[in-house]
Amino acid sequence: MPVTEQTPAAGLPVAIAILAKAPVSGYAKTRLIPTLGAEGAAAVQAAMLERSLATALAAGIGPVTLWCAPDRSHPAFASAAAQGVELAEQPAGDIGQRMLAAMSATTAAGGVIVIGTDCPALTPAHLRQAAAALAGQDAVVIPAEDGGYVLLGLRQANAAVFAGVAWSTPQVMAQTRARLAAAGLRHAEFTPLFDVDRSSDLPRIYALMPDLARRTCSA
Repeated sequence: MPVTEQTPAAGLPVAIAILAKAPVSGYAKTRLIPTLGAEGAAAVQAAMLERSLATALAAGIGPVTLWCAPDRSHPAFASAAAQGVELAEQPAGDIGQRMLAAMSATTAAGGVIVIGTDCPALTPAHLRQAAAALAGQDAVVIPAEDGGYVLLGLRQANAAVFAGVAWSTPQVMAQTRARLAAAGLRHAEFTPLFDVDRSSDLPRIYALMPDLARRTCSA
């Protein structure tokens, strides 16, 4: 489905929760270390964190919270707070438990959208389209090309959506569709986007962020 510039119906705010790792050498983007080295992989994480924050703020659909790991102490997170982004620490647990915690914490009337920092192709228009979809659906998803998803929105947090999902496998999106259906939740689904997990993904992120190649080469 094409992305169009839309805003949430009835003007209800839709919160955005971003789950992010601190761009620390040896901690973030470890699958990229064989190609870029630990510092280069951390530089990719720093750039994608910055891009994700800018995208969320530019969407203008509601409050933005950055869910930080391992804690809120990294200067990149302080920079986000200076832009008006609320900071929270990710709880223990798998990615489903952490997404559920982020969604459960929101009080936005129009629902909540959760994203990570791995999808440089995600734009403010995608977020506006997802927020608009929540006005008429219970959930909205943008799949990832690898079988996961890069965005999940719910009008209300629902633990059943995350139960028993085999995280970090190509089955995540199919299992999530099944969980949504079993919970009786109607959902909108949009065109898949790529995310950055492996070295083979680097040419695509460099095409979107040309200066990143220079930054990682000099890291």
